[in-house]
Amino acid sequence: MSSKNWVDISNFLGLKKGEMMDFDYGNEKIMIMNINGTFYASDRICTHAFVDLTGGVLNESKKTVTCPLHHSSFDMKNGDALNLPAEEPLKVYNIKKEKNKLFILI
Repeated sequence: MSSKNWVDISNFLGLKKGEMMDFDYGNEKIMIMNINGTFYASDRICTHAFVDLTGGVLNESKKTVTCPLHHSSFDMKNGDALNLPAEEPLKVYNIKKEKNKLFILI
């Protein structure tokens, strides 16, 4: 089992509210989102059809991302799949903001 590390992703501090962007770290395919000024991170590949979710729709009021292919939505607070056809949750990552830096635990 590998140990986790806080990785500096401060370059994403420029994401505007309602934006999401892809981020690769090793074999991890991650998306970083700014939802109402709070940063979230999860796997970016849909658990149903292996589609990149950064091409989907971010709903800030519900804190969800909807897959562009089959329209499954995922809760960005915990990764839960909210509707079919996706049944498996996304992995979510802890993010912390310290001073003018942003970090993700990978």
